[in-house]
Amino acid sequence: MERRQFLASLLLGPAALGAAAAAEPVILVLGDSLSAEYGLKRGSGWVALLEQRLAREKIAARVVNASISGDTTSGGRARLPALLQQHRPSHVVIELGGNDALRGLPLEMTQGNLAAMVEAARRAGAKVLLAGMQLPPNYGREYGERFAGLYEAVSRRQGTALVPFLLKGVADGPDALRLFQADRIHPTEEAQPLILANVWPELRKLLVP
Repeated sequence: MERRQFLASLLLGPAALGAAAAAEPVILVLGDSLSAEYGLKRGSGWVALLEQRLAREKIAARVVNASISGDTTSGGRARLPALLQQHRPSHVVIELGGNDALRGLPLEMTQGNLAAMVEAARRAGAKVLLAGMQLPPNYGREYGERFAGLYEAVSRRQGTALVPFLLKGVADGPDALRLFQADRIHPTEEAQPLILANVWPELRKLLVP
């Protein structure tokens, strides 16, 4: 226990100290394989790097990575209520939707699920950051534009923060092939700092108004 925490326990009692600890921000990351360190060594993904960044910035916050490889917006929507109840997050990062597109699920369903997750998190008192995705050109220009537009539409209507493209500088850069694993779907360890660089500025605004 730190000296200031010890003094607080003497002056205010255990109950007050517990309340202060409970007030520490909790960042819940609800995502798929892009956030679950698929194909990476443990502790090298962008969510783990986020924890390191918070420590360097001396921002007292705890990160809960609830990402599951292969998850869809429907899966995330089903899992979110229990996660909100268990972790009581102050901030929620929603990184889902890519697997919806890969499976050819209806765009309207994806948008509805994203909106429902944002609403649920905000009702629970959390600030929300939506991480957008884009599709490769082979999906067709019209479909790709409609898919990317889902995130902007939800962000605008719900008034929530947005990272327009989680993989900006990774999937659309000159070294795109080098920054992906052999499956050409999942970014390499080298790409993880670039992903965090896309997330951090928007998340920091929510953490440090």
